[in-house]
Amino acid sequence: MTDAALTPDQIQQIRDRVAELMPHVRADLEELVRIPSVSATSFDQSQVARSAEAVAELLRREGLDVEIVVEGGRPAVIGHLDGPEGAPTVTLYAHHDVQPPGDDADWDTPPFEPTERDGRLYGRGAADDKAGVMAHLAALRAHSGALPVGVTVFVEGEEEFGSASLPTILEKHGHKLAADAIVIADSGNWAIGEPALTTTLRGGVRAVVRVETLDHSVHSGMFGGAAPDAVTALIRLLASLHDDAGNVAVQGLDEGTAADLDYDEARFREESGLLDGVELIGSGSILTRLWNKPSITTIGMDVTSVEKASNTLAARAAAKVSMRLAPTQDPQAAFELLRTHLLDHAPWGARVTVDLEEHGSGFAADADGPVYDEARASFADAWGTDPVDMGVGGSIPFISDFVARFPEASIIVTGVEDPDTRAHGANESLHLGEFEKVCVAEAIFLARLGALRPAH
Repeated sequence: MTDAALTPDQIQQIRDRVAELMPHVRADLEELVRIPSVSATSFDQSQVARSAEAVAELLRREGLDVEIVVEGGRPAVIGHLDGPEGAPTVTLYAHHDVQPPGDDADWDTPPFEPTERDGRLYGRGAADDKAGVMAHLAALRAHSGALPVGVTVFVEGEEEFGSASLPTILEKHGHKLAADAIVIADSGNWAIGEPALTTTLRGGVRAVVRVETLDHSVHSGMFGGAAPDAVTALIRLLASLHDDAGNVAVQGLDEGTAADLDYDEARFREESGLLDGVELIGSGSILTRLWNKPSITTIGMDVTSVEKASNTLAARAAAKVSMRLAPTQDPQAAFELLRTHLLDHAPWGARVTVDLEEHGSGFAADADGPVYDEARASFADAWGTDPVDMGVGGSIPFISDFVARFPEASIIVTGVEDPDTRAHGANESLHLGEFEKVCVAEAIFLARLGALRPAH
């Protein structure tokens, strides 16, 4: 391949152009945040449709041929604009749906009214992932009228609800998304001022565990001490999922080792909000525990509430368990190992059933080659410092669908988040200074990729 280096003047021109565009980019982002596009079934889905149309209109204004596609799920937006003859094609992914806001009382300002405080823009979706949508728009605007590559923008509408219709979208519309490089803007950076490419993601399994010990609930005084109640049996069963050090005790799961980056306990405590005196669990480096080893969390329980409790032995109880997996782990095999463990550890002969609710594969990039080189150079141009390759403990299961559908494409996972973004939680926010650098980096990346040509 030929050298894709840009001159300092070209890089500065892109920086200046993005800086000029940012007020308009931010205004458009705020309009998107005001649309409560929660894709969960219990919310108004007309707002997701409204959000899709708003995204489609933004793309139309940049000259893209745009369509809204629905394949049994929430609406997605696909837009395309040709580049120069012989130039590479890039697909830019983001999603316009958002997580439920939770309790408004937990927010310092209304979740769907974007508000700036101390250089951060607060609001549900302000970072995850409507800022990803607008980073793509900013990069397109920076090259308005002189796009260096062909571009397809794919903005999904149900990423926060499991991407159930994505396989069908890829089956029916995948030919429209084929590209030399796919930029997935749904991750984050290492720290404020320190960019990163996400090269590994954990997979995930979500399962429901049900325990029964009696055919009906009975008086705890008359039968307690001989008959086990289902809640206590469930608690003992869940406790078996970890050893005394807090490592996952399910046998046979994959484990790996994270890259040796500078990340100490003090930083983890600050970023996680771990209370004083509460110990870390597990073994190995902190990043290995977060990125390359399995973890299990009980995320919900069906038991009698404290307020409604009576002196009764409960006949049945249930819990929802989330298991994060090493990037190399097959999720179906992991579920079977989890199920076997739970059945084998049923206390006191309790009846246990385990049902798979959802599963998704992890991601481990082969992050070498000219496209990755240009991505890293683009981050260095934007931030003035080299990016790190990092893992993420969370999951983006749909990436495995892209890998399967487009095996020849280089998949670049990046994003707008930082350690204080609080995506999915109350007071989600976007660091505005970092957001501008993300936009600059993507605009430079398109320019660098456009300069790549086969050597003759």
